[in-house]
Amino acid sequence: MQQLRELYRRWRGEEPRQTEKLPAAGSNRCYYRLTDGYGQSVIGCVGTSREENHAFVTLARHFFSLSLPVPEVLAVDDDEMRYLQTDLGATSLFDALRQGRESGGRYNDQEVALLQNTIRLLPRMQFVGARGLDFSVCYPQPEFDTTTVMFDLNYFKYCYLKATGVDFHELRLEEDFRRMASDLTSEDGQAFLYRDFQARNVMLSPEPCFIDFQGGRRGPFYYDVSSFLWQASARYSDALRQQLIDTYYDEALHYVALPPRAEFNRRLRLFVLFRLMQVLGAYGFRGYFERKQHFIQSIPPALDNLRQLITDYSFPYPHLMDVLRQLTVKKLVVRVYSFSYKKGIPQDESGNGGGYVFDCRSTHNPGRYERYKQLTGLDEPVIRFLEDDGEILTFLQSVYALADAHVKRYLERGFTSLMFSFGCTGGQHRSVYSAQHLAEHIHQNFPSVEVRLCHREQGIAEVLK
Repeated sequence: MQQLRELYRRWRGEEPRQTEKLPAAGSNRCYYRLTDGYGQSVIGCVGTSREENHAFVTLARHFFSLSLPVPEVLAVDDDEMRYLQTDLGATSLFDALRQGRESGGRYNDQEVALLQNTIRLLPRMQFVGARGLDFSVCYPQPEFDTTTVMFDLNYFKYCYLKATGVDFHELRLEEDFRRMASDLTSEDGQAFLYRDFQARNVMLSPEPCFIDFQGGRRGPFYYDVSSFLWQASARYSDALRQQLIDTYYDEALHYVALPPRAEFNRRLRLFVLFRLMQVLGAYGFRGYFERKQHFIQSIPPALDNLRQLITDYSFPYPHLMDVLRQLTVKKLVVRVYSFSYKKGIPQDESGNGGGYVFDCRSTHNPGRYERYKQLTGLDEPVIRFLEDDGEILTFLQSVYALADAHVKRYLERGFTSLMFSFGCTGGQHRSVYSAQHLAEHIHQNFPSVEVRLCHREQGIAEVLK
């Protein structure tokens, strides 16, 4: 932080009056808003990779010289671990689309206009941006090739597919992956492939401006279209998605020859399939392994997109399609939470309005005793205390009976989401013990049910294997 402030001082000639750390995103990079005494601000970035920072700075300067809608790089530290760029404001396209997204994909005219304005700029970024660009600076790869495709496909396999427990034949899946990689890399790859072109990386200042393109490389333009229009949480209707594809197609014709629309749409769907698998790999790693709840919540809508795609289109990868059909069969998901009443009852992310909430505060509280205060309901001393006392076991007998009956009925009716929450004073001992044991009980007695467990106040979230 102090080194970033020093970079600002050397650039501006004075210390910043205010420094505000911005919310973290998916990467390990840290962003700050530095403001002077007149209310004028810039954005400072502190990265963990010199190569990644060098890629962004070089790309940004190249794009800015071509009058593309990107931030201007104002200053860079000698070691390239920190830099300053123009402040594009605090409103992303993702923020501006909240109403449409939260209403299940019913976007109003203003939101549709924002989407059209954004995707209309994409061909300019891809084709003008590629002119004279030294792709060797791109990080971590200069181009979209078989190696990078296979990396992303295996990322999907190891970070998501294996975590789900779906059965597959390793060698047959590998054969389909290689065929798919060959098909993807046979497309013309002379454009700048943004790679992470999505609503969170578009700032409204007030017109759309692009950020976080440091992972870009030379590659086929279809990838960015699929990345933008099949974003998991967006829930675009088929009609709106096709309208935006047509907008992109008409604009791209000003820069490059395209196949007929029907062939364009067919080729695009192959990249949609690849992108959906790639993001599921990312969600699996960030959610299941790094335990970031936002990414776990993005998995169901991503699966909805994948389910619709493989229903509407056929692909020449037989074993992969069998695996994806298994993966996207709708099943009952039971979410079990522990929480502190002081911090409120957990929200139901399924949109069904909630489920059972059990109050554990009537049972004997280990938190009253000094030797248990730093422990949780997952620790053996607390477990022994609660089970020797016995109140929690009697409490859970009634819960198990109620839960069993409810899960059976939900399975019979084909429902897909059920929620149980356990609250206590601190969300640390009794509620954690109860949630853990109900989750394990359901997992053991109903093998077809996916059980997602979240100890909210402990920052623990997992899908039971």
